[in-house]
Amino acid sequence: MRPLDGATAPLAGITVLSVEQAVAAPLATRHLADLGARVIKIERPDGGDFARHYDAAVHGQAAHFVWLNRGKESVTLDLKTDAGRDALLRIAAHTDVFVENLAPGAAARLGFDADTLRAGHPELVAVSMSGYGSSGPYRDKRAYDLLVQGETGLASVTGTPGAAAKTGIPVADIGAGMYAFSAVLAALLRRARGGGGAHVEVSMFDAITEWMGHPLYTTKYTGTPPPRSSLGHAAIVPYDAYPTADGPDLLIGVQNDRQWRRLATDVLGRPDLAAHPDYATNIARCRNRATVDATVGEVTATLPTADLVARLDAAGICNAALHTVHGLIAHPQLTARDRWRTVSTPAGPVDAVLPPITFTDTEAAMGPVPALGEHTEAVLREFGAA
Repeated sequence: MRPLDGATAPLAGITVLSVEQAVAAPLATRHLADLGARVIKIERPDGGDFARHYDAAVHGQAAHFVWLNRGKESVTLDLKTDAGRDALLRIAAHTDVFVENLAPGAAARLGFDADTLRAGHPELVAVSMSGYGSSGPYRDKRAYDLLVQGETGLASVTGTPGAAAKTGIPVADIGAGMYAFSAVLAALLRRARGGGGAHVEVSMFDAITEWMGHPLYTTKYTGTPPPRSSLGHAAIVPYDAYPTADGPDLLIGVQNDRQWRRLATDVLGRPDLAAHPDYATNIARCRNRATVDATVGEVTATLPTADLVARLDAAGICNAALHTVHGLIAHPQLTARDRWRTVSTPAGPVDAVLPPITFTDTEAAMGPVPALGEHTEAVLREFGAA
């Protein structure tokens, strides 16, 4: 595949202005940049996006920042000054998309909320990102990923039977970022069809409430929340990690009763279990979860991983290795599909994975990660704000 260019980039000619920090908004705008949009990132002069300083894992740079900010132009502005706000408004007047995820009410206090910007630029797609939304009793609360996982009940259904846990990645941020990204694409499509600009709101709370579908509906209509089940599934058995003779543990997921019969007969060599009344249906297996898991594990522990995988694949039973992050880095699927690319950063080149959206005839731009304020002078001069 060839890299995106002005003729092939899906978002070529689209300019995005973002007053962003942390994860949610930067993820949304990085995906826009990967698809060819020009993304101008506004940062504070005194340190910039605070995600720049989370850690020093990538050649002295923060892993979050390197992950989320490639392909952008960094412009430093003090938005608490008249000059900074004037520069922002001059740039915004010539952009297609404006994104912000500042603290609740900050954009309005500073004079660049969506209503103000769109009053003079009705074709603008303005995206307001927040923790809890622009109304309701929580509208002014600050929100971080962990806090939203708590408020939505996500942490209550994650972890082991003995302890709740947050997820290992910031899913509230990621969820909000992906909804913002898709909302921008939808709004641009509507605008191209003559529907004008838009003001879109995306909250982390709403994103995770949507993702809580199974536990939310189960609890609402039964009165009982699903139990925390570690790697298992609250409503499907067997669906967990099982030992092998030589490791690593193998994740096995049986989706229906037909698969259970194939697992029992073709993989475990226990045809007597296939139609046993304690195991024949998923409802019965859930009632007898401990026995089912122990029985499956007794057999899998005697089989080498390669042999067990071959049996499961032949039987059409879903399975996967329980990898560490090292296992992902060296994963043969990434290597075979040539998913790694080199991205420039202020501290030197780094390896980065291609974004999930794959066009068969073109490749994501994956531009450089900017130094703080690297593009300030050029951008301000371009928009007459120097």
